[in-house]
Amino acid sequence: MQQVKYRRVLLKISGEGLCRSGGFGIDGEVLGRMAGEIKLVADLGIQLCIVVGGGNIIRGSSLAKDSPIEEVTGHYMGMLATVINALAIQDTLESFGLVTRVQSAVAVDRVCEPFTRRRALRHLEKGRVVIFAGGTGNPFVTTDSGGALRASEMQADVLLKATKVDGVYTADPMKDPTARKIDRLTYREVIDKRLAVMDVAAVELCRQNRVPIIVFNLYTPGNMRAVCEGGAIGTTIDGD
Repeated sequence: MQQVKYRRVLLKISGEGLCRSGGFGIDGEVLGRMAGEIKLVADLGIQLCIVVGGGNIIRGSSLAKDSPIEEVTGHYMGMLATVINALAIQDTLESFGLVTRVQSAVAVDRVCEPFTRRRALRHLEKGRVVIFAGGTGNPFVTTDSGGALRASEMQADVLLKATKVDGVYTADPMKDPTARKIDRLTYREVIDKRLAVMDVAAVELCRQNRVPIIVFNLYTPGNMRAVCEGGAIGTTIDGD
């Protein structure tokens, strides 16, 4: 392994990260760019696992507001959307030469493995990229919390929260030109100020298990690799 700061990394990608801004579904070009950035990290010898959302296909809570579908059912539909996204990421990464496995918290054994912690750890040790789908397998829980849970279970050195901006700002940089990027925050600051980074439960879980979070822009070429090598990229959230 080359000189890197983190040995095992969990990457959290939102479903919207698989399509163009304001778009829907899965965009092959966006997916390919993302896979290229992931390969740069895998080539360092880092053990890499991924948690993906499903908002590019369906958001259960939103669906329930505008239809007779119960919110619980909507959440399960969202979990299945994450499986679709995970399979898309798997095939794309394998086209880049990476060996991958998809594990789902929801039983869909015709297309992927069920989530098993010990098996997932073994895959990582063998150099395979593991993609976790199905959230936590429970409704009313976000995939951010799923990411924090898997990062804790996998004993990841860091949770990388991929976004389309380069960190956490004092305000929405798209709306406020005076918004300032914050380089470092504590878990408590994020929780107390209700900063729109991850949901509170996810941040609290990372705090309890001492998993640092780095919020960064995955779509800036070389960013993820630079983070893993210890570069001052994005916003770091930890206990300091």
